[in-house]
Amino acid sequence: MFQPPRKSKRRILREKALQILYGNELNGDNLDKTINQVLGDVSFADRDFSLSLVNKVIENQKELEELIVGKLSNWELERIALIDRLLLRLGIAELLFFPEIPPKVTMNEMIEIAKEYSTAKSGKFINGILDAILNDLKKANKLKKSGRGLIEQSFHKKSS
Repeated sequence: MFQPPRKSKRRILREKALQILYGNELNGDNLDKTINQVLGDVSFADRDFSLSLVNKVIENQKELEELIVGKLSNWELERIALIDRLLLRLGIAELLFFPEIPPKVTMNEMIEIAKEYSTAKSGKFINGILDAILNDLKKANKLKKSGRGLIEQSFHKKSS
């Protein structure tokens, strides 16, 4: 019998952050109630990650959306499926505000979540937008990643 692969704890917490943001977009009136419903079964230690993601997305929504709009050609933000918009916001927030998470991890997680929760083409779309934004952040030196394996290094031989 086919067993789907187990999801990592972080993947589940990202999905819960997506659910909270989705509920907030639809209801908008009681974020605390949505948080308690979605994170009711999550330990306090793990709640922190989801809540940090949610808070960074909400606090920086305008900036995140400006980055997305900058990569849309002949397309309006409102025409993007809500789940895809939320995943883009989550992904950009991770890139900008979570220095301990490697960009490749963020990209892969958003793509995989999109495959499960959105349309067949969403993964490719999200990958394209996040990749373009990641490149811009690198060029503008706005990508602040630290720790082993998080900093892309180039190894050039010094000429003697």
